[in-house]
Amino acid sequence: MDMQGSRALAVTQQQAWDALNNPEVLKACIPGCDKVEATGEDQYAVGVAVKIGPVAAKFNGKITLSDINPPNSYTITFDGQGGAAGFGKGNSAVQLKPAAEGSGCELSYTVHASVGGKIAQLGQRLIDGVAKSMAEDFFKRFDEEMQRRHPEAYAAAAATTAAPPAPAPAGGKVPVWVWLAGAAVVLAAVWFLR
Repeated sequence: MDMQGSRALAVTQQQAWDALNNPEVLKACIPGCDKVEATGEDQYAVGVAVKIGPVAAKFNGKITLSDINPPNSYTITFDGQGGAAGFGKGNSAVQLKPAAEGSGCELSYTVHASVGGKIAQLGQRLIDGVAKSMAEDFFKRFDEEMQRRHPEAYAAAAATTAAPPAPAPAGGKVPVWVWLAGAAVVLAAVWFLR
């Protein structure tokens, strides 16, 4: 399974980086997550309860971060077991960069993963649908958590979007904030596949 996407965030690149590396924030934002614990330098243990069609399981896994370039990017390698339900393993690349226009930043990701066991027997369409749903749920929760932690960033973004549009420069483009719905968020996909 290969997925990629990006998402605009109202918070700064550093604020997003800090949140994406905070086990408490991740535990609160990942659907079904009951554990994100540091087990060593750049290593974490994760527990997630997932239901995919008729298969419900508790997945326990480990995550290792590498190629760390704060606050710009890192690679996540993951391996998770769900008992009789199956397993998931793979890697993800996460990048943060300042927004092209205005304040905030953009989060982009790619994920390469494989699943096995009962989950793999359910079919790619069902798995992709659950991954997309979990990604959207993660983004909603992450956005709410960032609003709670950084209300000033969201107030500034709201003021910018509430202002009347600036006239387009001759022969130029009008800047537009676009929220890209990712097929799956690296972190949501990572937690989903545990």
